[in-house]
Amino acid sequence: MNKQVPVQTWSCSYYLNSERRWLPGRLSLTPTHLRFKEDKAETFLVNFHLSSICEIKKESSSYIFSSITVLERDNAKHWFSSLLPNRTAVFTILEHFWREQLLSPRGEQENTKTSKGRELINIVSRSQKRLEDTTRVLHHQGEQFDHIMKDLNKIEADMTTADRLLSVLEAPVWWPFSGNPWKRFSGTKEASGDHHGGKEGVIITIPIIFSHHPDHTVKPGKLTVLLSAMEIADCNFRLLHRYERQDVDDIKAMTGHEIIVRQRFIGKPDITYRILSAKLPDVLPLLEMQYEKKMDFHEEAAMFSEKYRSSPKDQCSPGWQTDSWLLDTIVKTGPMAGGQAEAVMQDQEVSESEAWELRKILMKLKGIALDAESELERQDEALDEITSSVDRSVFNIDKQTGRMRKLL
Repeated sequence: MNKQVPVQTWSCSYYLNSERRWLPGRLSLTPTHLRFKEDKAETFLVNFHLSSICEIKKESSSYIFSSITVLERDNAKHWFSSLLPNRTAVFTILEHFWREQLLSPRGEQENTKTSKGRELINIVSRSQKRLEDTTRVLHHQGEQFDHIMKDLNKIEADMTTADRLLSVLEAPVWWPFSGNPWKRFSGTKEASGDHHGGKEGVIITIPIIFSHHPDHTVKPGKLTVLLSAMEIADCNFRLLHRYERQDVDDIKAMTGHEIIVRQRFIGKPDITYRILSAKLPDVLPLLEMQYEKKMDFHEEAAMFSEKYRSSPKDQCSPGWQTDSWLLDTIVKTGPMAGGQAEAVMQDQEVSESEAWELRKILMKLKGIALDAESELERQDEALDEITSSVDRSVFNIDKQTGRMRKLL
């Protein structure tokens, strides 16, 4: 299961209180558990759920230096020292995943077994919510295009007025002076167009732990995924770096909770960020959709890839069936005799009510997708019109600039 895949492992020493000695080994962190295994041992000496932790602290004394202590609810205290690469990096990551685990609904931790139908309903419900959010952002983007068109129409109207006024200025009979009265205004005729960036469509923002290569110091921050970019900010939402979609050269998903984003350059260092987050599984499908050809899923992260989920070998997996499979199951089950139908429904673990709920959600998804498609077509036409209008405006501005220079 993906929950058993370690997010991070570190070399360290563990204090065994019963024998009053330190044991060298490796500390491993999964999305739900903290574990320690002694060198050359087969089993974990320490293994407990993150939700059972009461406190994580940095401590030291005359006998124990640069250590991290973990206190459980039953007052069991664990000491970890000699942490590599350093105590601060390990503490930051441990604290992040511990806090995210505490904020997660307990129902998700305790409900370990659900029917296939309920799992499908949960999946398509999340997909519906995400598609609705994306569609809202898409419509917001369409509104921005409409505002741009209005501004471009105003610019064209202003350029028509400028052309008329310049024609008057160029008439020789109008010029009564030997000097040039417009010379003093030359400094104010530089480009003064306003840039209306507008608020970009934010799809999702999650808390992260990140490091900026070559500095391996980890820091807490925020990752924001937008329609056309990714932004990495610190805890105060101060922007540290923005990856435009076309600037990203590759994204490596090391695990379901760790990615490496890189932008290559010629003649200067690449811009590379390593990102860890307990919420990253929610973001990976979005990144794969936006950066499909640039995404590389390592073996431990393959299960989070849409290609992996839709491959033939995983068609039997209950969590990733397609809507066609669902509808085929409903159609095939309908005309069967009672006993045969019950056998099929028991095998598929999809009840009639669940199948009906899934059908309704899928119909909603289809409607949202068609709405998004029509909006995209409208925006494509708007973009073509905007491109033509900008080309005309640039040509007219260059033309008017030349005429004004002649007057000066």
